[in-house]
Amino acid sequence: MIKAPLSASFVQSIVFAVVVLCSHHASFAQYQTDDPWPQTTNITKPWTRWWWMGNAVDGAGIEKALVSMGKAGLGGVEIQPIYGVKGEEANYLDYLSEEWLLALDKTIALADSLGMQVDMTLGTGWPYGGPQVTQEYAATKLVVDTLRLEKGTKIERRLHPSNKKDRPQAELKYVLAYDASGTFKNLTPLVENSFLKWKAKKSDHTLYILYIGKTGQQVKRAAPGGQGPTVDHYSKEAFDNYVKPFDQAFESHGQKIRSIFNDSYEVYHTDLTPDFFEAFEKLRGYDLAPYVHLLFDKDKNPKGNRIRSDYRETLSDLLLTQFDEPWTAWANNKGFKTRLQAHGSPGNLIDMYASADIPECETFGSMPYDIKGFRREHEDIRQGDADPVMLKFSSSAAHISGKPLTSSETFTWLRDHFKTALSQCKPEAEDLLLNGVNHIFLHGSTYSPAHAEWPGWKFYASVNFNANNTIWEDAPALFSYITRCQSMLQTGQPDNETLIYWPIYDVWDDYLKGTLFFQFKIHSLDEWLLNTPFYRTTQKLMSQGISTDFISDRFIEKAEVVDNKIVLPGGSYKSLVVPKCDNMPLSTLKKLIALKQEGASVIFEGLPKSVPGFYRYKTRNEELTKLVSNIPETKETQNLLHDLQDADVQAETLVETGLKFIRRRIGKEKIYYLVNHTAKHIDSYIPITHTTEGVTLLDPLDGNYGKAKIKRESNRTMVKVSIPSGGALFLKTGANEGLQDWPYFRPMDIEYPIEGDWKLSFLKGGPKLPEAATVRQFGSWTALSEAAEYFSGTGSYEITFDNPSEEITNWQLQLGDVRESAKIFVNEKYIGTVWSAPFNLNIGSLKKGKNKLRIEVTNLPANRIRAKELRGEEWKIFHEINMVNKDYEKFDATKWRPMPSGLLQTPTLVPLKLEQNN
Repeated sequence: MIKAPLSASFVQSIVFAVVVLCSHHASFAQYQTDDPWPQTTNITKPWTRWWWMGNAVDGAGIEKALVSMGKAGLGGVEIQPIYGVKGEEANYLDYLSEEWLLALDKTIALADSLGMQVDMTLGTGWPYGGPQVTQEYAATKLVVDTLRLEKGTKIERRLHPSNKKDRPQAELKYVLAYDASGTFKNLTPLVENSFLKWKAKKSDHTLYILYIGKTGQQVKRAAPGGQGPTVDHYSKEAFDNYVKPFDQAFESHGQKIRSIFNDSYEVYHTDLTPDFFEAFEKLRGYDLAPYVHLLFDKDKNPKGNRIRSDYRETLSDLLLTQFDEPWTAWANNKGFKTRLQAHGSPGNLIDMYASADIPECETFGSMPYDIKGFRREHEDIRQGDADPVMLKFSSSAAHISGKPLTSSETFTWLRDHFKTALSQCKPEAEDLLLNGVNHIFLHGSTYSPAHAEWPGWKFYASVNFNANNTIWEDAPALFSYITRCQSMLQTGQPDNETLIYWPIYDVWDDYLKGTLFFQFKIHSLDEWLLNTPFYRTTQKLMSQGISTDFISDRFIEKAEVVDNKIVLPGGSYKSLVVPKCDNMPLSTLKKLIALKQEGASVIFEGLPKSVPGFYRYKTRNEELTKLVSNIPETKETQNLLHDLQDADVQAETLVETGLKFIRRRIGKEKIYYLVNHTAKHIDSYIPITHTTEGVTLLDPLDGNYGKAKIKRESNRTMVKVSIPSGGALFLKTGANEGLQDWPYFRPMDIEYPIEGDWKLSFLKGGPKLPEAATVRQFGSWTALSEAAEYFSGTGSYEITFDNPSEEITNWQLQLGDVRESAKIFVNEKYIGTVWSAPFNLNIGSLKKGKNKLRIEVTNLPANRIRAKELRGEEWKIFHEINMVNKDYEKFDATKWRPMPSGLLQTPTLVPLKLEQNN
């Protein structure tokens, strides 16, 4: 790259053709007449979880916050009441009180007037529970005591749990005796008024004394009026009792709520419901009592694993049929939709997610990216859990069940408090979108009244998207990006052609440390997902550019074959892959064989060795063995990718460039979302499998669009793209004769640093505005003065400079290292906002002679909160967890170093050459 002084004339030795397409790239789309971007709605916009701390809200505060959020580009809020603020107790509103319900109604009405909508959680904090939950309907656990009786000895005593904490609520269920051979005796009828008298006459016995106990778990982070026990999630009767206060409340309030939300399953140690044993016998076909001793066998014998698998499957069935499905039915009956985070539950995640109208995943912590210039300082991050395979459980459930939206709790603990930049949000959001999410919820925004001193009220795990955070200044640019992406990704239908069977019975059949209650959590993927054949197969197919969805046994039962395709409630698929697995229900294997016999492509990477569970398993295993041995359709594949190709599943080899993608279909045409998380600029023709007469390129960053250069090679289309590191594009196939050509700009090998005396003045922020300064050498403004070191807000860099060459009609302004976002004004005209890598902006042409450039840079709030704590000013005034850092340790900003702020490098102009579109 040649560097030229700004005052120098254009280098004559550089010869190129200048094609005048438009005044500047940012305004290119305004000349189009047939806008290919879908219409923006409140659903295509991002939403936010809205923390109501202590429910200390009022009408004026609600209105101010909603107006601010709507103006910034949010489409809706999810009300989440949470613990309160010290000193505000007099302003608390009890949850579901008349005052609280009137605040809810005001919120809904105001949101509606602003074109927004409102969701709410069915409780405060998490998980579901509250004052209406009596001990009868509280979360339940199995309490087990064992007693060894030698031959000839007897028991003669009153029975109660050995753990004193369990005694107040425990109810005796069974007293079961087993001898060394496993012979079983039910001693329960011998118990009178909790007193047992019995003698082990002929042999040694072990007594298992089973109680129906209570976990004692209370609602976590509850708001005023929402405190109480966690509800039993395996009981329809408990659910019906739980919603009684809501039945009453919704008779005259909350009429226009969009959906009801249920957070991640954080109901701990609950492995029972009062009628569990009766339900177990009905669902699994045998009485559990004779085999209880095997549930707790520490020798990991196969028979014990089978019974534990049945136990775990029963918990899954009860959660689905007695709680999740009734919950959605209840909400739908009132005109509400449901949003469910199924992860963390003990059940089949695919079925659980699919039971809601809007399945919702979440990400937690920060993921690494190779994006050039992307910052991920070790001291500020918490390792993330955004595994693409995990994310696809929720979107797969939506796709196979025909639900148009998949949502996500987004940016939880992305960085430490006050240290998250918009640029660091972008790739995290993109990974969600690439894996099927199309309805992003920020985590989140805290209600903060006008009288609260800066930084206002703050929830302990959120980025906090509101006006108290400096990133709010340029957050509309992030929201616009998400909105454009979601408007495309909510269009048409998913276009994943291959199903992958999830062998959950292999997990349930594992010993799993002997626990009966196993949670499928996002924070412990190594326990149940990583290093499994299912995970490896999914990764293999994704790396080859094959789009996949996951399928459960229940949805396999629903599948039909039409024109050799597998048809589900949500759409059709060309193939179904069965990874290597040890256990598969006989009914599932029979259905897979039937689908294959009807003409569907069902590919076995491996064949099951056994049926799961205990009931008549030897007989069922014999039948499974015959099916595997004698049916031609059960032949294992020798080449998975070849068999998929035979099923007309074509790999998108564009992934070989390093691009990530997701694809949707509109009729016979396709939409591709391409994201470049590599360190290189991808500037080439890339292949897509779809044959088409035209391709439209759409840039979600600025809204520009135009006709792409394409070439045809056999059965695929080659599309010219130019995507910088950190950039993204949409490709939309189909006729586009009315559109202008996409401007393929290429930076020339010369740059002009904008050097001279820059005026730096501070526009807004705190704790106070630093004095203006003249900048000649760029670096962090924190080095200018003590006031600048402590300052968080917006500073303005201004300079007047000579046009380096009047022959250039398209210039790119390159800002380099920006901390953290910047609005660009050229000759007092707003050009755009630079907020993500690569921090470049095409600014079009310049005036002859003198030009004025103003760059308004906004930094993070970290330096201001550091200053506040160094002065000894206390702001952590919250009940419950108060404030912690990313590692859940005491928050202490006095230990921080100043965060670099402003423009750290000299802004540079680079001329752009426009390639001919032929």
